[in-house]
Amino acid sequence: MDRARVEAWIEAYELAWRTPGVEALGDLFADGASYSQGPYRDPVVGLPAIGRMWEAERAGPEEVFRMDTEVVAVDGDTAVVRAEVWYGDPVRQEYRDLWIVRLDDGGRCTWFEEWPFAPPRRRD
Repeated sequence: MDRARVEAWIEAYELAWRTPGVEALGDLFADGASYSQGPYRDPVVGLPAIGRMWEAERAGPEEVFRMDTEVVAVDGDTAVVRAEVWYGDPVRQEYRDLWIVRLDDGGRCTWFEEWPFAPPRRRD
């Protein structure tokens, strides 16, 4: 695996998030993939479960957001990605994430681990 393959996977991930339904997930994730939404959360395992989680987590494909990513490292089948995401216009929520992504030989993710960080809420 190289940076170009990881970048292509990230582009497909963002496109899938913006697309109705979960059919595109079959191109992104292997059947038995594991998807962890945080370092202390139990992973969601298997494509059907990831699809249910995906639909529950997003506001819908029309959700307004901007995402910037940077591939920090690639080692064998594993990559580390820094992602910044801003939701809404005006922005109502933002995150800085680290993703650990493991891709198989076909370019589908077998392991996705997310470390999301949000700024503290302001008290006005």
